[in-house]
Amino acid sequence: MRNIETEYTGLMSGILHGGKEKADRTGTGTRAVFGRMLYHDMALGFPILTKKKIIFNHAKTELFWIVEGRSDLDYLIDNGVKYWIPDYQRSGRTDRKLGPVYGHQWRHANGIDQLQVVLQELRENPTSRRLMVSAWNVSDLHDMVLPPCHYNFQLFYNDGKLDLMWQQRSADVFLGLPYDIAMYGLLLEMIADGAGYEAGTLIASLGDCHLYNNHLKQAEEYIAAKQYDLPKLKMEWGGIKLREGANDFVFLPNKDTITLEGYNHSPAIKAELSVGK
Repeated sequence: MRNIETEYTGLMSGILHGGKEKADRTGTGTRAVFGRMLYHDMALGFPILTKKKIIFNHAKTELFWIVEGRSDLDYLIDNGVKYWIPDYQRSGRTDRKLGPVYGHQWRHANGIDQLQVVLQELRENPTSRRLMVSAWNVSDLHDMVLPPCHYNFQLFYNDGKLDLMWQQRSADVFLGLPYDIAMYGLLLEMIADGAGYEAGTLIASLGDCHLYNNHLKQAEEYIAAKQYDLPKLKMEWGGIKLREGANDFVFLPNKDTITLEGYNHSPAIKAELSVGK
């Protein structure tokens, strides 16, 4: 049984000790590897790191923002998520929107609600090999504040369990990836619950995995930190699903009713966000 924290720590250690120096768009510089996979058995607990504090509300907020098809900056700020602000400011936009990014593509790509289509297919043909949602719409990339880092996910049903694998072109391993892990773990739990299945395995397929050069000491601190048992996810209102007998999309959970039970962790480790110029 594979635990996300062990997998993540191994990835970070591999970058620290075997990564290659690589320039990047921010000018900070990185140490990077390419083409890595992470696995987590959801039966072991919710996939949120414990060797440093992760703010679960941020992962919830960004996932709800995406699932609801939103692209407004104000929703994120109102819910305490501020790390999109620098990229918004850099883009020169003044409309308080981030362009046709993740949620727009999941719910409105070329007039198609991809998430609804997948949920319908999951209900009618759960063994389908087409249970995929993509955020990489080439015709819209020019209008996005930042092209999608995590750009696709696929579901796999087998014997009452539902697995999820997401693809990511670029992974800021110290700051961003922990939140992507928690976000897709929550998405898997909500879709599985809504479909009446058990959450099985969460898989990350990662392209450019990098540590910024100003995160190397923090990475060493993380590796040395104490690891705790993973918490359990509690959802009072159920998951994401379609209405019975219809194909219209229903998003049941209230964000405040989704909590973690027994989330113990080492202290937060602060690191500076690198932003493009």
